[in-house]
Amino acid sequence: MRSSSGGCGACVVLIAKYNPKTDEVTEFNASSCLTLLYSINFCSVITTEGLGNSQDGFHAVQKRMSGFHASQCGFCTPGMCMSIFTSLINADKSKRPEPPKGFSKLKVSEAEKAFSGNMCRCTGYRPIVDACRSFASDVDLEDLGLNIFWKRSDKNPDVSELPSYTLGGGVCTFPDFLKSEIKSSLNHLNNAYISASREGWYHPRSIKEYYELINSCLYSDSVKVVVGHTSSGVPGYKDQDLYDKYIDISGIPELSDIVKKESGFEIGAATTIARTIEILEQECESISSPNGCVVFRKLADHMSKVANPFVRNTASIGGNIILAQKYPFPSDIATILLGAGATVCLQVVTERRQITLEEFLEQPPLDPTTLLLSIFIPHWISDYQAETSLLFETYRAAPRPLGNAVSYVNCAFLGLSSVDKQSDTLVLSNLRLAFGAYGTEHAIRAKKVEKFLTGKSLTALVVLGAVQLLRETIVPMEGTSHPEYRVSAAVGFLFSFLSPLAKGIPEPGKALTSGWSDSADTDDVRNLPLSSRRETISNGDYKPVGEPIKKYAVELQASGEAVYVDDIPAPKSCLYGEFIYSTQPLAYVKSIKFKSSLASSKIIDVVTAKDIPCGGENIGSAFMFGGEPLFGDPISEYAGQALGIVIAETQRYADMAAKQVIIEYDTKDLSPPILTVEQAVENSSYFSIPQEYSPKEVGDFSRGMAEADHKIPAAEVKLASEYYFYMETQTALAIPDEDNTLVVYSSSQYPEFAQTVIARCLGIPFSNVRVITRRVGGGFGGKAFRSFQVATAAALCAYKLRRPVRMYLNRNTDMVMIGGRHPVKARYSVGFKSDGKITALHLDLLINAGISPDASPIIPGTIISSVKKYNWGALSFDIKLCKTNNTSKSVMRAPGDTQGSLIADAIIEHVASVLSVDANSVREKNFHTYDTLQLFYPDSAGEASAYTLHSIFDRLVSTSSYLDRAESIKQFNSSNKWRKRGISCVPLIFRAEQKPAPGRVSVLNDGSIVVEVGGIEIGQGLWTKVQQMTAFALGQLWPNGGEDLLERVRVIQADTLNLIQGGLTAGSTGSEASCAATLQACNMLIGRLKPVLDRLQQQSENVSWDTLISQASKENVNLSASAYWVPGQDSYRYLNYGAGISEVEIDLLTGAITILRGDLVYDCGKSMNPAVDLGQIEGSFIQGIGFFIYEEYVTNSDG
Repeated sequence: MRSSSGGCGACVVLIAKYNPKTDEVTEFNASSCLTLLYSINFCSVITTEGLGNSQDGFHAVQKRMSGFHASQCGFCTPGMCMSIFTSLINADKSKRPEPPKGFSKLKVSEAEKAFSGNMCRCTGYRPIVDACRSFASDVDLEDLGLNIFWKRSDKNPDVSELPSYTLGGGVCTFPDFLKSEIKSSLNHLNNAYISASREGWYHPRSIKEYYELINSCLYSDSVKVVVGHTSSGVPGYKDQDLYDKYIDISGIPELSDIVKKESGFEIGAATTIARTIEILEQECESISSPNGCVVFRKLADHMSKVANPFVRNTASIGGNIILAQKYPFPSDIATILLGAGATVCLQVVTERRQITLEEFLEQPPLDPTTLLLSIFIPHWISDYQAETSLLFETYRAAPRPLGNAVSYVNCAFLGLSSVDKQSDTLVLSNLRLAFGAYGTEHAIRAKKVEKFLTGKSLTALVVLGAVQLLRETIVPMEGTSHPEYRVSAAVGFLFSFLSPLAKGIPEPGKALTSGWSDSADTDDVRNLPLSSRRETISNGDYKPVGEPIKKYAVELQASGEAVYVDDIPAPKSCLYGEFIYSTQPLAYVKSIKFKSSLASSKIIDVVTAKDIPCGGENIGSAFMFGGEPLFGDPISEYAGQALGIVIAETQRYADMAAKQVIIEYDTKDLSPPILTVEQAVENSSYFSIPQEYSPKEVGDFSRGMAEADHKIPAAEVKLASEYYFYMETQTALAIPDEDNTLVVYSSSQYPEFAQTVIARCLGIPFSNVRVITRRVGGGFGGKAFRSFQVATAAALCAYKLRRPVRMYLNRNTDMVMIGGRHPVKARYSVGFKSDGKITALHLDLLINAGISPDASPIIPGTIISSVKKYNWGALSFDIKLCKTNNTSKSVMRAPGDTQGSLIADAIIEHVASVLSVDANSVREKNFHTYDTLQLFYPDSAGEASAYTLHSIFDRLVSTSSYLDRAESIKQFNSSNKWRKRGISCVPLIFRAEQKPAPGRVSVLNDGSIVVEVGGIEIGQGLWTKVQQMTAFALGQLWPNGGEDLLERVRVIQADTLNLIQGGLTAGSTGSEASCAATLQACNMLIGRLKPVLDRLQQQSENVSWDTLISQASKENVNLSASAYWVPGQDSYRYLNYGAGISEVEIDLLTGAITILRGDLVYDCGKSMNPAVDLGQIEGSFIQGIGFFIYEEYVTNSDG
């Protein structure tokens, strides 16, 4: 994933450690991107290839991931498999009862958390959950979703139908020969200076040895002290230079000691967060007093939301606190330990000091001469009076409430409560109110609020006073994002802590502390089913087309054997590149220099615009609407524009060297940059929209407004950008070949045009450039036009240096340079009748296109096409495509349609609000009839029988129990002051447009079949559908169809010199176009093979495929057919229909959102593969949730 942050889980491996003293093996998973090689010396490492592979056979985990359709692009799948496997073997080691045969000791509740740190951008996670739950001993197999192991109609599925699982995992995690090697190497292990010291790795075994190293001539600024090395993955705190020496202090026993005292626990600073959680939970089980374990239990619960499991397995609790002490790092752990009254023990050379955590955080940043030894957490077990109760609660507001995200704000509140019998109110004492992550240098205690509350009877007025005082205390630093929200959330948390205790305030409910709605008056959403019943109908006339077969090559994805661009072995003498990009939105680039550093010494070359060959162009991207330069020269037009490429011998060297750049800018004689659509309007900075791409208005707006009973004269909707977040970032490998030719492996949705841009940049014929794309690790439109720049940059470097060059953007560079979805500002005027019928709508749209046109001129049409899903009576609009000094915005999953759909429904909701009626009644009032559908979609409405939106909507309302749920929500909202629910039903019309596509089908002499298509496999199952279509089409030679041919079909990579005119894979029509081309090619082959088959059948009725192909080869029949499918002019555009219902709950105090349920109905006609299509639908739904609720594309003031 190239994030190097441990945040995605794609690179997770299992690490097994052996203790020769106890003869025990401990297994845990970890992010390989953060794990330094020498830190796992004498460990056993198992990757997903070690679980199973195509030669030795696949493991049950891999087979079930495949069979439950749990992998799409597949880039995340190896890490998913390892997280699941690790959970299985650790559960199987427990002392739980033996499970039934074929199951693990894992529980369903644990299975759902097994991959909680693993990210997937393609699926909706549901099939991954099903694959994992299938191992759980308490699973009901009937609850599992669509799979290849049994049919949905089977009433009693059995575990024997699943790939067999052996208790314990069936894989040896630590071989005996490694154990023997460790036992014979104990002396070596105990020597701090021998252990890999030639490579700059030191492993002290005592505090004394540590200080000897620190005080020796070895120590300098290029030495790094590490335990788990996970801090290098924290955004904003990553390494800025290379280190030539590391001191690993994880082997100092005292730093991992756990000392249980009567007054609490002392935990060694090198203890991992995971181990700390385990210790706290174990102590909770041993304490009988409810008051005694409340602090430990809450601390453990909160720590389980820090980062993710595989980071917590290696990150130390001390390292987290030191990061919070040295930097303004938004640590959850520092805040909750501050609230719990923790103290720390420091070693300063020969002196030991015990200080409070508060004092520790306020000290100047530590240097290596000060060593954090341990953290002490007090018990808080009472010698208090019997009527005194201990209160402790922790809170966090974060983009992902259950972890794997940095908090916006976190809090921990501790105190003692007693009853004032005279006033019958609670009185608080010994208060500790800790707050962090809100935009502060470190966690703090709100001492003024503590003092204000202490000793007072808790009433509504006292709580109000505390809240007002807290607002004065919590002041985010300048530059903090969302400062108002952070303050509001902190206040909400304090209120939710105090209000249940205060007299006269309605209780907010447990949802405020846990993130879930688990109060007594509502269903526990944690127990809601993760997947609902689905109906899949297969048409037997076209088998295997229409069957929910598993994805092509999915086991290879699960085993890590699937080859992506970065998996291609580096050729001899391969070099690596990283972009130098501008940090200014509009400026002359006067000079580019580098700091004197270890990283900059690794630079082999810097390639700039001056290195473009004579006759070549400074071009990095292009489409029919215009191009974009590869380099900003001499002017940088936007922050993130490439200025050059650093070349080094490894990707890490190149990445680090690029960070050493010093760029001198000059803005003299330049106008201020245009960063917003408002500034673009002021400066009349627009791109033109070609007439053929301009949407058409409908009706007479003035007349429609005159007919209206009510009017909303002006209102506004704003939508921000969205980053693609494909798991595989932009990557390319360019290899020079003979006669000024190049082979470029590119992760691209459009290899054909990548070839064009590369050739134009180098000034060579297109035939000199071969672009190959096998598979793409997620695209969503981001690998269409935005992939050209990386492929062209790598090609230019390789062309200049005459050596292979690989570029694989790190996540930060990818986010800065590549762009994303178009931000849109929409102002509207709408007129409507009293019954909700809308008579006229006018839209003023401002679309931020960025610096180049890219594909932006199509966006106005797709926005309006989506808006037209309702009959507005009359529809007029004014659209400005704004040119700004930002990264170019490009196509992203349903480009324009996504924004247009929200704009349309925002208007519907606004009208319903004005009329005080249910929004659904307004929607249905403004549904199209077939006649108005033809008026709004004159070129794509199709036949009347194909207009199914009414029936879809009615079916969805019925099957989802919409009306009953809407009534229940009214009751819920009337009885809950601080939590509210809502439900909405949204229809969708998506206009699809087919594009021409090539295909070639070749039958080899042994009967195996090779298929080439222009469409690119990006996880959407295109290859799978092509495989099915090939088997069906060639199978028509026999009455029983072609299922037997399915396993003979191999779909191979796209190659721009093998199969030309491959086109762009986008717009949800790539699979059908490739299948249509494949069908044409197969029909050509059938025409050639049928006479041969007829002659053979005269001799024998049963003619096998092998016999037919053998005879055809002998008769010199051409067994390769190429086709170029072109859609008919009367049917190349058509409409897709769907609808969805979502029920959500919002916490009014913190803004936290919980999605309680989603229902979707989509008319896909006759699905070519229901399993693949279902996965696409679920994945797009989850990605939509991200865009509308959770994701945020943040830029600074320079864009």
